[in-house]
Amino acid sequence: MRAAYASSINADDPMSALTLGDLPFAPPDGWVPVEVRAGSLNQHDIWSLRGVGLPADRLPMILGCDAAGVAPDGARVVVFPVVEDRADPRGYSLFSERHPGTLAERIAAPAGNLIPIPDGVSFAEAAALPTAWLTAYHMLVTRGRAAEASSVLVQGAGGGVATAAIALAAALGLRVYATSRDPGKRDRAAELGAVAVEPGARLPERVDVVIESVGAATFDHSMKCSAPGARIVVCGATAGHRADVDLRRVFAMQLEILGSSMGTPAELAALLDLVASGRVRPVIDSTYPFAEIPAAFRRLASGDVFGKVVIEH
Repeated sequence: MRAAYASSINADDPMSALTLGDLPFAPPDGWVPVEVRAGSLNQHDIWSLRGVGLPADRLPMILGCDAAGVAPDGARVVVFPVVEDRADPRGYSLFSERHPGTLAERIAAPAGNLIPIPDGVSFAEAAALPTAWLTAYHMLVTRGRAAEASSVLVQGAGGGVATAAIALAAALGLRVYATSRDPGKRDRAAELGAVAVEPGARLPERVDVVIESVGAATFDHSMKCSAPGARIVVCGATAGHRADVDLRRVFAMQLEILGSSMGTPAELAALLDLVASGRVRPVIDSTYPFAEIPAAFRRLASGDVFGKVVIEH
């Protein structure tokens, strides 16, 4: 079957490690095959090509965590991207880490990983949700306890998680602030319902929840913008993982600094229902046919994206 896969590891030139070609389809016993109709890219895919979380002894490895398609019974499904994995310190792995990923004509997954797509949600929209949007939903609703909040700050507008968090927070009726160095991305964030400001800017108020995926470059600002009892929810560190933390502010303001990663099948189902209701739609930066996956990767790697890069079959 046709697939996009890591054929080698290249930390300096990850695009050179990407191959579009034929690989066998060999699903594990008991797993369900899905005919893929759409997928989407994540920074995780580029990190895999660099060898982060993907050692050379697992090559060739089909890339991709996100997919939507058709199950053997004809049902439209989206694939929950997390697989239980006792060999991994986290207790789980994502598709494309130990098991073949989603950027292929077919994928196999445990039956429990197949979540029905409700009416009114397209394959492309569903494929945009499982990694970045699910992560944002879990950060905002579960870890950040959005039901107890009235305001949220999203650091680094433009990336998949941050863009999703802005759209979701606005759909949930929160006052949303978002930062970006790029004036164009600030304009796009404003279109989604945020008050968009430059990094480090003073906000009109202190917020109840901070969505933090940038890391050291923004963490001090995240703390200074936090109201008493606020939750700073961290899912990444794209701009440095060693942040200076003023512990006096942590205890004086009774702040919660919470790690967050992915979400649950039930949360993905709830997110799909939210999209089906029309209250929010996934933000799609661009769409590419399967044959143009290398161009889609280059688009993602450019850093100019706002929202998800989607692959359609």
